[in-house]
Formats: sequence, C-alpha cells, structure tokens
Amino acid sequence: QVQLVESGGGLVQPGGSLRLSCAASGIIFSIRTMGWYRQSPGKERELVAAITRSGNTNYADSVKGRFTISRDNAKSTVYLQMNSLKPEDTAVYYCVTAQNVSDLLTPQSIGPRYWGQGTRVTVSS
Repeated sequence: QVQLVESGGGLVQPGGSLRLSCAASGIIFSIRTMGWYRQSPGKERELVAAITRSGNTNYADSVKGRFTISRDNAKSTVYLQMNSLKPEDTAVYYCVTAQNVSDLLTPQSIGPRYWGQGTRVTVSS
C-alpha cells in the first residue's frame, strides 16, 4: 500500500531553518507529482509547494523565496527546505502525492491514502 512518511519537524527559532523529508513507498515515485500541505490550528489546509515528475516547482506566495522543494527519485524521497522561518509557518506539514499538479490544488482532490501522517513544525522563540 501507499506509504508517505515525513520527518524533520521540530521546534526552531524565528529566522531559523528546517528540512523536512518524505519517504514514499507503494507508488512509482518517479512519475508522481509530490507536494507539501500544511495546517495551522483553526485554519484550512494550505498547499505550500509542489514538484512535478519533470522537476517543475510551484510555491504558495507566503513561502516563495524562503522554501525550496526538491526530490530524489533514486531514494523515492521529497524534501522541503525551509529557511527564514516565521512564527506563522507553525503548522503540521503533510506530504502528498498525485498524478498531476492540478490534482494537488485542493485537499479534497487528494485521496486519503495519498497523505502522510504529518510532521509538526513550531517556530517560536
């Protein structure tokens, strides 16, 4: 079955950095679009970044210039490098996968088995 296992979350001070990883199994990783959603308390889930099988990337305006998504097909792993972190980046971050970027645009368009369990990021001094 599909498994998406995130790691790398934690507590970091404002201005700091974290790198999230998501190891995938049960899918043909190299042909999948991968992405990261996040959800803060009381807010809806937000698509943070996505990367297609060809390496094209998309970012939410709130993270452009600070976050970088990348993938290693040999390791079936997608990464999210987060720099210059702000308190408003505090959230649970979820790894997701879909056939195409258009299938990642809303949480409802992603089947439940294509979500990881989430990793918590807290940005606080």
